[in-house]
Amino acid sequence: MTQLALIIRHQTRPGLRDDVRKVWEAHMAPAVDANPGHLAYFFCFDDTDPDSISAFQVYDSAESSRRFLETDAYAGYLRDVEPLLSGPPQVTPLTPVWAKRA
Repeated sequence: MTQLALIIRHQTRPGLRDDVRKVWEAHMAPAVDANPGHLAYFFCFDDTDPDSISAFQVYDSAESSRRFLETDAYAGYLRDVEPLLSGPPQVTPLTPVWAKRA
């Protein structure tokens, strides 16, 4: 199977980036940590925009990504985070072709 990587950029409503982080930590951190389909996940604050968050994640397959989006944890995250965002995220799918291994 081919791995799938995603870069997801969220724009928060002004001043709500820390609130989005709290929602992410409550719903997504434990779900991602427990998900064997996630090979890597980085939740990052943008150093040049105080209302921007980017996530970089690598799944073992596109199917794993689809399955994760169907979980109760993801549904709860969406419910709680959407009012804090200025709009839908910008999602860039990528195919990894090389990676440095730890």
